[in-house]
Amino acid sequence: MPRNNEGSTIQVLVVDDSAVVRQMMQSVLSQERDMVVTVAADPIFAMEKMKQLRPSVIVLDLEMPRMDGLTFLHKIMTEDPIPTLICSSVAARGTVAAIQALQGGAVGIVTKPKLGVGKFLHESAVMLIDAVRSAAAARVERRFKVRDQERDQERDQERPKPVVPRAPVLFPAASGERLVAIGASTGGTEALAAILTAMPRNSPGIVIVQHMPELFTAAFAKWLDNVCQMDVKEAEDGDVIAPGRVFIAPGNLHTSVIRRGSHFKIRVTDGPLVSRHRPSVDVLFQSVARTVGSDALGVILTGMGDDGAKGLLEMRAAGAYTIAQDEATCVVFGMPKEAIRRGAVHQTLPLESISGALIHFGSSDAAIPATRPIAR
Repeated sequence: MPRNNEGSTIQVLVVDDSAVVRQMMQSVLSQERDMVVTVAADPIFAMEKMKQLRPSVIVLDLEMPRMDGLTFLHKIMTEDPIPTLICSSVAARGTVAAIQALQGGAVGIVTKPKLGVGKFLHESAVMLIDAVRSAAAARVERRFKVRDQERDQERDQERPKPVVPRAPVLFPAASGERLVAIGASTGGTEALAAILTAMPRNSPGIVIVQHMPELFTAAFAKWLDNVCQMDVKEAEDGDVIAPGRVFIAPGNLHTSVIRRGSHFKIRVTDGPLVSRHRPSVDVLFQSVARTVGSDALGVILTGMGDDGAKGLLEMRAAGAYTIAQDEATCVVFGMPKEAIRRGAVHQTLPLESISGALIHFGSSDAAIPATRPIAR
């Protein structure tokens, strides 16, 4: 397949059987000087165009004639992996299929624009452009063409063993209930699955912002709940954070942590984009810095941009311990890199070691602070 050699130009291939969606996607993305957009009505036409020029990113519908999107995605990921965004409807069937696509190698999800709408709202355009840029920076790996079903079933049933961090971690002594806050974007769904499936039932409460559209976060939380020992759900306003519970921020709403009496609770609110996102990792981390302080652990995972870097720095200044995923295991090393650059990170760990650090954090009675809080 011919490769794109035009330097920083992002070649985008939109594959969708809706002429309206193709036109809207092309109109929005073509306004970016470094993006060149090609469209195809189905995967068969797409493969013909890909013979002429290999795209940097594919934006892929799932329900199409002649070949469905999941089949095409499998073909891409087994033959010549290309970063792929799923463009899906918010119907129940669409959300389930989109989660299956993430498990199959897609790097993210964007929502299908409503038919008849002449143009995206400004925020929707911003998030679409950011998603394409993130996908273009993603590292994707070839998936096995021939799968051993029995081996895969056994693997899915087993709980991954957490890996002890390479360097010892001494957490501050807890004055109250411990809490973990995690932020992730492109590549985060697989990273979160790797971490959470290794966490025991009695782990500290965990609140997560994963950049993902509304409704898809509920499907993602439901899938995680089926494979994790901890209870996982999409966060709702007023939820009580407690050991053994994981909350995924709902798409298109900000999620923060507040204190009510002796309990930490979830607050879900609307509002403008923060760090070009809603939900925003910065919103979560900043609330945890104010509310939880040194009894919190902050983790920033794979993703592009700087969302979370400011908030993680505030968490560290408040006495919380902070961890970033390392470059070698990130799909996109943007968010962790920016947090590290700003001095927000105590320790950088490979993905396979993060669950071990979280488990130690939950059980640690260490009375020696890991480091002194940063002066404000």
